[in-house]
Amino acid sequence: MTTLDFITELFCRIDDQLTDVQQHSQASLSPSEVVTLAFLFVLKGTGTRAFYRWLHENWRKEFPTLPHRTRLFRLFNTHHALSARFLAEPTVLGVIDAYGIELIHPIREDRSPAQIGKKGLSNHRWIVGGKLCLLLNQWGLVVAWDCDTANVPDTTFHPLIHAVAGQMIVLSDTGFHAKDGDPDNIKLCRRGQWNVRMVVETVLSMLTGVCHFKTMRHRVWDAFETHLAFGMALFNFLVQWHGFAPDQQGFIQLSLCEFSL
Repeated sequence: MTTLDFITELFCRIDDQLTDVQQHSQASLSPSEVVTLAFLFVLKGTGTRAFYRWLHENWRKEFPTLPHRTRLFRLFNTHHALSARFLAEPTVLGVIDAYGIELIHPIREDRSPAQIGKKGLSNHRWIVGGKLCLLLNQWGLVVAWDCDTANVPDTTFHPLIHAVAGQMIVLSDTGFHAKDGDPDNIKLCRRGQWNVRMVVETVLSMLTGVCHFKTMRHRVWDAFETHLAFGMALFNFLVQWHGFAPDQQGFIQLSLCEFSL
C-alpha cells in the first residue's frame, strides 16, 4: 500500500466514524480532514515545522484548503475531543502503566519561565517533561489515559482506576501503591508476576519506535495533551486496521510497523 493509498483510506475510515459531526460554515477543513491530519502528525513523529513541510510539499493536492501551519495546529487543539470516540471499551481484566516523555534536555531545566515540564525519573534516568498514564483492556487497546508532569508519582493516576471500578480488575506494578490506600479494583504485581502485563510494554514500545513518543518538543501544555489524545486514538485505530481476531492460541498480534511514515 502506497502512502497515498494509506492517507486516502485513512480519511475514508475516519469520515465513516464522524458522519454526525457537522463542519462549521466558515471552516476550510472538515472535522474528518482535521482528525486525519492530526493522525498523520502523530504517526510522522516529527516536530510541527518538519511535519508541515512534509505535508505541504508532498500532499498539498490531497488537502487543497490546507491552512497555515499555526492555524492547522490550533485546529488540532480545538478538535482534540473527537479523539475520545476512538477509545476502547473496558474488559474484565486491564493493565495500567506510566510512561515518561522528555520535553527538554535536563541540562536546560529552568532556563525559561515558560517551561511546562518537570524533572522526574523515567527508565532509571532523569528527564524533564511529562508523564503519560495508559489504561489498557485485555486486548491491548487504550480505554482511558491521563497525563501530568514527570515529577508526580504514579498514584496521581488512581482516578483512572476508580473510574472503571466494577468493570475492570486493573493490573499494575508496585509504583501505583499508595500508603493511604489503593482502589478496590487494583491488583499490584511484583516483578515476574502476571506476565500478561507485558502487553503494555508492547504498546509503549510501538509508540516509541513508530510514533517517537519518547521525545516531544511542545512548549504549550494544551498542544502536548492534544498530541497524546490523538496518539491514543491513532493507536486504537491502526491496530484494528485489518480486523481484530485472535490467533489459534488466543493471542492478538498488535503492530504499527507497516504504517510507519
